[in-house]
Amino acid sequence: MPSGRVHEAINLCVLGLGSAGYLALKGSFDLEDPTALAFVASYCVGTFLITPDLDLAERSVRAKGRWGLLGWLWVPYGLMFSHRGLSHTWFIGPLTRLAYLLLLGAALLWVGDGLLRYLGISLNLQGRIAVPPGEILWAMALGYYVSQWLHLVADGMWPDLPRRSRR
Repeated sequence: MPSGRVHEAINLCVLGLGSAGYLALKGSFDLEDPTALAFVASYCVGTFLITPDLDLAERSVRAKGRWGLLGWLWVPYGLMFSHRGLSHTWFIGPLTRLAYLLLLGAALLWVGDGLLRYLGISLNLQGRIAVPPGEILWAMALGYYVSQWLHLVADGMWPDLPRRSRR
């Protein structure tokens, strides 16, 4: 199976080829630059920070190392999922990492809010978070999923064989 460096090289090569194709045919696409940028940004996040190999986070994993001091936050995820198990499926696997981050973020906000209230500080953030337009959200989802799928293909995992690798 490919190492983390090989996975990243594959993803970067595909991104480079796709970007070159996009720039060459830009007039043919009905796509705005912010949408393309959202795709590329989420693709890079999926390639370098939120990879399927975070199910090995109790050990040394490149993506976990890129989180710096916050890398330890992925250890529980690595303990919850066996390597190349549910976390390496085509649709549920990427969702497990996003759901984990969402729950982790919610827990940190809850603890932080409680601590600030204890200190007598009130943060009223209601209505201050803007949701991006639909096409940006779709581009972000697609960029993230494509990066995950390239990782799985390199591992020999195919959509019709979600838990077995290709022989």
